[in-house]
Amino acid sequence: MSDEDITLTAGDAEVTVQPGNGGRVGGLRIGGVEVLRQGERFGSFPMVPWCGRIRDGRFLDGAVVRQMPLNAPPHAIHGTARDGDWRTARTSTAEVVLTHELVDPWPHPGRVTQVVALTEDALTLTMSVETYESSFPAQIGWHPWFNRNLGGEDVRIDFDPAWQEERGDDHLPTGNRVEPKPGPWDDCFGMPGGVDVTLTWPGQLELKVASRQEWVVVYDEQEAAVCVEPQTGPPNGLNSMPRLVTPLEPLEATTTWSWRRL
Repeated sequence: MSDEDITLTAGDAEVTVQPGNGGRVGGLRIGGVEVLRQGERFGSFPMVPWCGRIRDGRFLDGAVVRQMPLNAPPHAIHGTARDGDWRTARTSTAEVVLTHELVDPWPHPGRVTQVVALTEDALTLTMSVETYESSFPAQIGWHPWFNRNLGGEDVRIDFDPAWQEERGDDHLPTGNRVEPKPGPWDDCFGMPGGVDVTLTWPGQLELKVASRQEWVVVYDEQEAAVCVEPQTGPPNGLNSMPRLVTPLEPLEATTTWSWRRL
């Protein structure tokens, strides 16, 4: 099937999926209002096979040190799949299944599958990473850019994390956990009961970002948009907290955005 944009609809919700642009969700319109920041690099993109920054682009893969391209010098950021080709495996009115083959510069062959499923009041994104041969460390996450303003008051972000990863001068976690601090943020937080973050545009819309994963990066330092990024580990996690993908055990994660009108 082609990699052309796909439109999903359910009730008054409409989602645009872009296999040809890194497997991202290019838009989410609720009652005709666009919730995601528009633009080729925005929307909501999958972060895989790692999330956030890898220090100096290097990670330990068994006994081998691997070097990734430094696309956010001096670090490597947000994985390779958002710059790669995705293919549409199947599609229906309210669901699409995309696949992406892991290729160079990632050192191991593997397949990423992403399912985008829309209902009248929720969007569910599910991703899995499988290996054909050797085991390798990996992470899964999503990087949505939500519009700060939908035509009324600016969005409010509400969540109750158990801790905040202390951020070093290099923007990477130091390994210390600290009491959550007030924003603005470009920070990773721990939510052991699962990610649960509520975005409220007063008088307009409430949208909840949820996931069974316990890590979330919140970024609200930009004027146009805010980001709430559920992921399977912290930034630099390929080094600090690797999750191994094996031929018998893929890595899987899901996030659901549910909403209601105010």
